[in-house]
Amino acid sequence: MFEKLRHFFRKEAQPEYREATTRYEPDFSFGLTKAQLKARYDSGETNVTVDTSFKSNRQIIVENVFTYFNLLFIVFGVLLCIVESYKNLTFLPVVVVNTVIAIVQEIRSKKVLDHLKVLNTTKTVAIRNGKQVEVKIEDLVLDDVVVFKTGDQIVADAVVLEGELQVNESLLTGESDEITKKVGDSLMSGSFIVSGKCYGRLDKVGEDSYISKLTMEAKSMKSSEQSEMMLSLNRLIKWIGIIIIPFGLVLFYQSYFMSGNSFKESIISMEAALIGMIPEGLYLLTTIALALSATRLAKRQVLLHNMKSIETLARVDVLCVDKTGTITENEMAVESFIASSVFPKRKGPSASLEEMIGDFCKSMSDDNATMLALKKYFKQSTNAVATAATPFSSVSKYSTVSFGERHYILGAPEMVLKENYPMYSSEFLIYAKEGYRVLVFGGYQGEKVENVQPLGYILLSNPIRKEARATFEYFKEQNVAIKVISGDNPVTVSNVALKAGVENAQNYVDASSLSEEDYAQALQEKTVFGRVTPEQKKKFVTILKAQRHTVAMTGDGINDILAMKEADCSIAMASGNDATIQAAQVVLLESDFSKMPSVVLEGRRVVNNIERSASLFLAKNIFSFLLSLFAVIFSLTYPLEPSQITLISLFTIGLPSFLLALEDNKKRIEGNFMLNVMEKSIPGGITDMLVVGALIICGGILNLHKSDISTAATMLLIVVGFMILYRICAPMNSFRKKIMGISIMGILVSIVLFSQLFSLSAISATALLLLGILFFAAESIFRYMCQIVEKLGDQIAEKEPTNSFLKSMLKFFS
Repeated sequence: MFEKLRHFFRKEAQPEYREATTRYEPDFSFGLTKAQLKARYDSGETNVTVDTSFKSNRQIIVENVFTYFNLLFIVFGVLLCIVESYKNLTFLPVVVVNTVIAIVQEIRSKKVLDHLKVLNTTKTVAIRNGKQVEVKIEDLVLDDVVVFKTGDQIVADAVVLEGELQVNESLLTGESDEITKKVGDSLMSGSFIVSGKCYGRLDKVGEDSYISKLTMEAKSMKSSEQSEMMLSLNRLIKWIGIIIIPFGLVLFYQSYFMSGNSFKESIISMEAALIGMIPEGLYLLTTIALALSATRLAKRQVLLHNMKSIETLARVDVLCVDKTGTITENEMAVESFIASSVFPKRKGPSASLEEMIGDFCKSMSDDNATMLALKKYFKQSTNAVATAATPFSSVSKYSTVSFGERHYILGAPEMVLKENYPMYSSEFLIYAKEGYRVLVFGGYQGEKVENVQPLGYILLSNPIRKEARATFEYFKEQNVAIKVISGDNPVTVSNVALKAGVENAQNYVDASSLSEEDYAQALQEKTVFGRVTPEQKKKFVTILKAQRHTVAMTGDGINDILAMKEADCSIAMASGNDATIQAAQVVLLESDFSKMPSVVLEGRRVVNNIERSASLFLAKNIFSFLLSLFAVIFSLTYPLEPSQITLISLFTIGLPSFLLALEDNKKRIEGNFMLNVMEKSIPGGITDMLVVGALIICGGILNLHKSDISTAATMLLIVVGFMILYRICAPMNSFRKKIMGISIMGILVSIVLFSQLFSLSAISATALLLLGILFFAAESIFRYMCQIVEKLGDQIAEKEPTNSFLKSMLKFFS
């Protein structure tokens, strides 16, 4: 019933979408009329897509209010009201405040991110009422005529009306082949355009489009998109949620029916045990920390499409980068062009080499940075009319134009010259070694591209980003390996990478010369990879992940998309094309690669601080579980009350953990998140159990009053709590000392002024003596337990546990 209620309130108010009563067949040159557009908007037939990246305000409120543990707290509150133990309701204000803080902070963060997304909304060109207009993607309507060109992502299912495209549908179908789309062919939303240009009529928009249906299906696979940290926390909370109800029933049965305690005492002791097991603030802390990080990054012009990327980037140990747009500026310029040794001897038209290239460029669309640079430089032409043209492809790495019986080709030397490459390489290789990108302009006979004769070599350059050297130096210090993966000549890429400060950039290889069997070894030995196809980039990332690396991929072109989707984390430059930006998890809105270290540091701050704070929460959960088990086995009454658990949690866990989460933390993330947490929390949890267990047993022998045992147990837990806090804060600095001071002061004030509220009373001399002995014992036990757990943790970290228990732990938490 609770889940149904939660599901009901989570439903979003969607605009009513009615089946189209009329379908239009607009001419590609005119598009829809104003009246037709108004009819579409009135009927809600717009391209409002399904967005699962971030939650709505309603979802934020519902997901923070209608939680399983909040339901348990309500039940606990009702039971305490029934037995008239109102002072033990102190946990309810804390729960309410936690929930309100989480909602307010998430909504505030969402507003910042929403504003950033609005400012950077992707737009496309549509033909409306005979004019080309720029339209936001969600403002497109059914039967709109849209101009699709190289680098665009197809935003809704469409039909080609005019033109021809090369489309890659790998993000949808898994097939990486480039598919030619001609007039009448269908275009699937979510695919991206490799080359060409066309006019398409939108056939299905919004929720009806193919990509939206896939997105809806993907909602049921959220766990695969979660980070290791969130998966670990969810797994922990799931298991706590499973055991807490039967455990509570057993505790109540044992106290009421077997120990003969009153109904009120049994309810109070049972609730104290269960409240101690619930990590009520941990998930809240994680949510707020992630939201704050997303907000901080947004203010630095870094947009997150996926919260998972914050943690993933902090764990990255291999960063794959493209040359153009990452190491170098996205702007490209022609430095010069050189006639080949063949050109002067060539018989044919008297047109100069510059005019030939000018004719070629004039026949091509300016839909990529290279062609824009060429058109800007080669302005002279004979105005020859092309009879056929093949646009540039990231797979073939060349484009062709035919003028009757004259056929020209422009592209990468290896791909253009093929078997003749060694014959002419000495003519241009010297320029590649100087860092220029070299294109071959050649001619060939017949319709088939073969036996190309080079007519000239065009030298292009990209200025290296000013911030590149400092950024790569940072990653070197952090032991993050850099792999430069580019479609350009490996010699050129190597020289550019060396100038940018990439370590071992002199170790390069031509990827076209590698077989698939060579990939793994090459990735271990080489730093620079040239002439890499999009499919090879994807395979490189897959192999690096198989080698147990956490891989991030940066890019700005459509040839990077496959690898970016395969990587653990993908980063796009806003100066890149729309398809790349939509595919990425992180977008650098100012296309500033120097922002990368700050993104990594933000991730480290979040994960390290949450890991540290989680240890505080889990120590209490471990203690409560072990003591409850102890009470059940030996038919003892749980010694603490809910109000006392609240006091302990507030000043030894809650307040310190939230303050610590605000601290900068640049430590590199290592190991498994939950195992790291367990290593810090188990010593404290076991110490709590041993000293409180000893107190209960000794108290029974010495016939101590229940209030003596309850108050003494609270004091012991407070002392051990500060031991745990001190260990987690080490080494101490001024900020951490202040946290310790504030927490201690809070405890003392609460004990002096609100002792009755927290069920604390003066204890007997015998209890006081026993408490003093256990204080000293607790310190020794805690120190000894830390040493044992650290040794076991080292075994697990080395993945060579010596017994089946540790093997099981490793399997469970990995």
